Amino acid sequence: MAHLLHIDSSIQGDASISRKLTAHAARRWTQAHPGGTVTYRDLAAEPVPHFDAVSGLARNIPADQHTPAQAESFALSRRLVDEITAADTVLLGLPLYNYGAPSIVKSWVDHIIAAGLSFDPATGAGLLGDTEFIVLESQGGGYGAGTPREGWDHAGNWLVHGVSPTGLSPRIITAELTMAPVNPAMAELIPLHEKSLAAALAEIDSLWADATA
Repeated sequence: MAHLLHIDSSIQGDASISRKLTAHAARRWTQAHPGGTVTYRDLAAEPVPHFDAVSGLARNIPADQHTPAQAESFALSRRLVDEITAADTVLLGLPLYNYGAPSIVKSWVDHIIAAGLSFDPATGAGLLGDTEFIVLESQGGGYGAGTPREGWDHAGNWLVHGVSPTGLSPRIITAELTMAPVNPAMAELIPLHEKSLAAALAEIDSLWADATA
């Protein structure tokens, strides 16, 4: 039976574009996989703890040397990796905050990079490469070629490299200029935002077309 892991990270609730995109994608996935099951994780509502001096080295120390805090932290890494390995598809909503990924997404990535769980410590080979990884990114502005802030998106590009030790290979679908409808200074960019959003939804709709054919 097919299984989906649906992850959101936006702090904006119903106003979030990335949440709208992941919700749309999850609906399309379930339509394409009748009887499929879904696990949902909301990183904004239940943040994965950031690494600290108390437990952050848990993934670098043999389990038999763990302190209680390190053992708890490593157990969380195991649960997060298990959620991925149980899934055929992972959906991640990725809003762009201050030109980068939300810190709660960075913490999730830090936790899933663990020797013996997501990569082979002897060979360095990633162990999660069989999982489809769809990342739905929302950008308040525009950062494409020829724009004044070309290259200022440090979320999507970072994520590709950040998860690479695990074997995950993100397919990133982006809706840009999402602030245009709510920022009067960007009102003239609303048509471009609407075009970008429509293109993102169309790309999502094409993802599992073969499964419904």
